[in-house]
Amino acid sequence: VQLVESGGGLVQPGGSLSLSCVASGMIFSRYAMGWYRQAPGKQRELVASISSGGSTNYADSVKGRFTISRDNAKNTVILQMNSLKPEDTAVYYCKENYRGSWGQGTQVTVSS
Repeated sequence: VQLVESGGGLVQPGGSLSLSCVASGMIFSRYAMGWYRQAPGKQRELVASISSGGSTNYADSVKGRFTISRDNAKNTVILQMNSLKPEDTAVYYCKENYRGSWGQGTQVTVSS
């Protein structure tokens, strides 16, 4: 299984970013997917997850601002992040629920 994230970068507070994670080596549509993040000096935490059927779950800190979605035809899970705050700064990782593999991570920095 291979997961490749993209879309991170530097954005001002209040701005938006969209992260993508493309999976290979698995039957993507059968498994839940998740986005996690890890800020410096902190533990990795779940940001959002989406089941194979499309049900979603969010951390309280991102509810109403972030949206997770999936495109099974493209083996892709997307995290749309709006109204970004400095405390959203972290490395964001994609994870699959087939073998528990992680992507390499993509840096998101929210700063003026």
